[in-house]
Amino acid sequence: MAPRFDFAVIGGGMIGAALAYGLARQGAEVALLDEGDSAFRAARGNFGLIWVQGKGVDVPAYANWTRRSADLWPEFAAELESETGVALDYARPGGLDFCLSEAELAARRDQMARLEAQSAGRFRYQMLDRRGLAGLLPGLGETVLGEAVLGACYSPLDGHVNPLALLRALHAGFIARGGEHRPGWRVDSISRAAPGFTLGSGTERLGAERIVLAAGLGNSALAPQVGLEARIAPLRGQILVTERLAPFLPLPTVCARQSAEGPCLLGDSHEDVGLDEGTTGPVMGDIARRAVACFPFLKTVRVARAWGALRIMTPDGAPIYQESEACPGAYLATGHSGVTLAAAHSLVLAEGIAEGALPDAAAAFGAGRFGS
Repeated sequence: MAPRFDFAVIGGGMIGAALAYGLARQGAEVALLDEGDSAFRAARGNFGLIWVQGKGVDVPAYANWTRRSADLWPEFAAELESETGVALDYARPGGLDFCLSEAELAARRDQMARLEAQSAGRFRYQMLDRRGLAGLLPGLGETVLGEAVLGACYSPLDGHVNPLALLRALHAGFIARGGEHRPGWRVDSISRAAPGFTLGSGTERLGAERIVLAAGLGNSALAPQVGLEARIAPLRGQILVTERLAPFLPLPTVCARQSAEGPCLLGDSHEDVGLDEGTTGPVMGDIARRAVACFPFLKTVRVARAWGALRIMTPDGAPIYQESEACPGAYLATGHSGVTLAAAHSLVLAEGIAEGALPDAAAAFGAGRFGS
């Protein structure tokens, strides 16, 4: 089949939409093939953190890539909002990771010291006791902050965004730049067709000179069709969302984030349960107990909804970016941190792919690092 598009991006979630927008931004003719919410879409369950602290400990390339993306976010957010009119509720006030025991404090100090040592001074953080937290968050007095909170790690590099607004803006920006969005287009076959590739969805066919596999957990089945391997596994996270509350938490935290509209998102569970994206009482209870330990007043707050979603995890937690040697022009882009890395995916990775080679910053993330 004669190629109609310069690129076909398979997967309309956070990574696929960011790359499709970035490729269209480079002037390419791009089709975004989006299976939709029938897929295990991680984007719909995202917490919305743009997080630097803790990412890439003992994996310097990942720490640097994360920091680079976080630093690009102000430019990226301003561009998307200007082009689409979608308010992202992006902010970079810094972020907190509360510690509720001496063991948690010690582990966090060790982790952050290692991250600082490997960053040549580029990573910034503070370990705060309760007095330090009161200075940073003067509105969180003893009536709000729980006695169980012994301290926290604070980094000014962290931020947050409305993840659903981000996904909407990426799709809108992609279309505004001439991209063609095909919802409900589940790719079930890929074949090499010189020049380019032919993609099949049922009885439909589509041709593209180059393709990007960004289908999340679906990459496991797609990658072998072009000589690649997606070393990924699902990891479930559950989230509780409260009723709307008066503003009380100006900084995002690992376990709680108050949105611009007022509800507070509570989460940070990690469950190896295969492809089960449901919710469970015991895990939701653990999430609620930790949130109440941090903010006792939440005990009387109503929960409005809850959901589970599946993260896409690689063996070392870092993303995979790879061009196929067997089928040049076929790229794999997968992993966790789709929100944090959205700016780097759109502004850096997509530019390299458009020019025909992965950028130097992505060289460390090839699948070969896992061995055979």
